[in-house]
Amino acid sequence: MTYFTEVDFQHMQHALSLAERGSHSTWPNPRVGCVIAHGNCVVGEGWHRRAGGPHAEVFALRQAGALAKGATAYVTLEPCSHVGRTGACHQALIESGISKVMVALEDPFKQVNGQGIAELKAAGIEVKVGLMREAASELNRGFLSSIERQRPWVQLKMGMSLDGRTALSNGRSQWITGPKARMDVQHWRARCAAIITGSGTVLGDDPLLTVRQPSSPEAVAPMRVVLDSSARVPAGAQVFNASAPSLHVLHNDTPLPQAPTAEVLRVDGDIYGLDLHELLCQLSLRGLHEVMVEAGPTLAGAFLKAGLVDEVLVYMAPKLLGDLARPLVHMPELVHLKQALDFTLFDVTQLGEDLRLRLRPVQVAGAP
Repeated sequence: MTYFTEVDFQHMQHALSLAERGSHSTWPNPRVGCVIAHGNCVVGEGWHRRAGGPHAEVFALRQAGALAKGATAYVTLEPCSHVGRTGACHQALIESGISKVMVALEDPFKQVNGQGIAELKAAGIEVKVGLMREAASELNRGFLSSIERQRPWVQLKMGMSLDGRTALSNGRSQWITGPKARMDVQHWRARCAAIITGSGTVLGDDPLLTVRQPSSPEAVAPMRVVLDSSARVPAGAQVFNASAPSLHVLHNDTPLPQAPTAEVLRVDGDIYGLDLHELLCQLSLRGLHEVMVEAGPTLAGAFLKAGLVDEVLVYMAPKLLGDLARPLVHMPELVHLKQALDFTLFDVTQLGEDLRLRLRPVQVAGAP
């Protein structure tokens, strides 16, 4: 059994906090933090800020300088062992004179996948793996999902009243929740590489689907993905403007729109709509590892029915809207209690007068 000290936990928690700073900017790369320390004393720290830029270990080693010799490095993900747009981090650690490396999580990416750890050990560096593994996995749940399941991590965001309704059936949607909940949505949008919506939502509400008040100058705007099997959405829709990248998803047999909209992605489908499995695989191949679905009850229900939702983010307002308001999801095929979709309550937070619930399907409650 590998033993870790209280100091080890403190430094790895610090490294995870550093990695979190790259939550809005590292796509398609994982979020990684690194701390270099002698005992309690931190001599270097860093995090990966943007794809193509230096990795976390490089920033930490630069700050530590000669003090890296004989120190311990705490890294939230296995140091890379290949040369891409940047050098191999395991080699930089070896050359620095580091004596020990604590790794939270192995990197399953095929060009690393244990090789970084093996190279460090071969160089005589002591390596321990598994310190705060679950927290490191949660931090990079999208990256891991793409590698292990060939699809992104999917978060379904919904706002509802106490009676499970989303909006009055009188035209455009109106805010149900208060300003604190709406600001919180921006935080979750910013963490995603893409925001998926349907043609019905775009035609009904003409949303921008952008992140208001980006967290940092390095933040990467999420791609807006519009599912529009029959090309109903016009080129002038706000979701296709220049404020963020957009992807127009059409059925394979649908003719291209006469007026240009955005980059087009074609996927298969059937009488029920587009093939959501194929869509997610295509998004994963594009490096969009964590996505949010913001859509109406039909598309939300389709994702749930297909078993493609990893987390449901629900904002509940203390309101009653009544029977004429739209339901939260549309799944008419669920007619018996034994067909119900079961969830585990992951987190509850009060935001002003509203509640935010994070729920995960029982079958994936412990998944990456």
